[in-house]
Amino acid sequence: MLIVQKFGGTSVGDLQRIQNVADRVVRTKKAGNDVVVVVSAMSGETNKLVAYAEHFSKMPVKSEMDMLLSSGERVTASLLAIALNAMGYDAVSMTGRKAGIVTDSIHTKARIEEIDPTVMNKALKEGKIIVVAGFQGVSMEGNVTTLGRGGSDLSAVAIAGAIKADLCEIYTDVSGIFTTDPRIESKAKKLNRISYDEMLELASLGAKVLQNRSVELAKKLNVNLVTRTSFTDEEGTLITKEENIMEKPLVSGIALDKNQARISLMGVKDRPGIASDIFNKLAKSEVNIDMIIQNIGHDGSANIDFTVAVGDLHDAKNVVEGFVKTGDIKEASYDENICKVSIVGVGMKSHTGVAAKAFSTMASENININMISTSEIKVSMVIHEKYAELAVRSLHNAYELDK
Repeated sequence: MLIVQKFGGTSVGDLQRIQNVADRVVRTKKAGNDVVVVVSAMSGETNKLVAYAEHFSKMPVKSEMDMLLSSGERVTASLLAIALNAMGYDAVSMTGRKAGIVTDSIHTKARIEEIDPTVMNKALKEGKIIVVAGFQGVSMEGNVTTLGRGGSDLSAVAIAGAIKADLCEIYTDVSGIFTTDPRIESKAKKLNRISYDEMLELASLGAKVLQNRSVELAKKLNVNLVTRTSFTDEEGTLITKEENIMEKPLVSGIALDKNQARISLMGVKDRPGIASDIFNKLAKSEVNIDMIIQNIGHDGSANIDFTVAVGDLHDAKNVVEGFVKTGDIKEASYDENICKVSIVGVGMKSHTGVAAKAFSTMASENININMISTSEIKVSMVIHEKYAELAVRSLHNAYELDK
């Protein structure tokens, strides 16, 4: 088999853990597999580099941040290759550029445009173990780019698709996908299998095990993903097509996202195209909008509430305040003391009353719901941050996910 193995920051957190990863990679190679390894920076390294940059500037130039942050993964890749070579295995480390990862030109959150696997395929034919620095690529203009936080997962899935790997294993500090965060609810259960769509919802809704863009890409490229721990030999969770899952539970998991801010626009001027103007400008500033609610007043003016990631709040404020200055928006307020709690499950497609149970559970705990968003397989609710963990535990219990 051809296997891509990705190891996150905690899995390569120090020299002993890098040695443990090398031992695991060797076991996979000895079992007769070809192996491509994708690594993150050692845990804490990226935060340390960000702090260095912020010593000089609170808003450093993004292209320079890419140069800086991409170094963390290169350190890990070369150290792992050195460890493997010392064990008598022919290993070669590669930057994103050498691995053929070409991205667009949006610094700090670039998207992969294509991968030219020529160099990797040649090394594999020569029997080498390849170690790729994750989280990075190179733009058409030849500049180093990074893929955003969690981008090493994306690197691994994209590489697995490009080299037509049989399996892509994502190693983290947790043993798989759980019904919710076990740190919040001790009764959380590990899932053996989950569909791409469910995992996509959970990842985009705040479940930190996998990055949503990587799940999206896995679905698109039909890459079988397994997420598992690097610290034991415990079986992980397979993320695959819905038709590969026999029993489709009503609700598979509860996700919590505390990385949310709510923006309220009051008195939005009554003129055609105003909402389009606002959201187009936000899009041009690379601000991702999540949930939106609009109410029209008796005078024709509108109130619009929407949520963004906390990291996008600064850019969103700049756009919104521009409309306030021109009088298109009467006033705006910003609230970071919120969170989003969501229930996800493919079984919702064929069952009624799932949302009603969520709302009644919130009501029984006296938790006020500020915003609601639904899809075929999820219900999301924005609530005050202080109720976050109570909401997760109550919903987990209501849907009997510990059974």
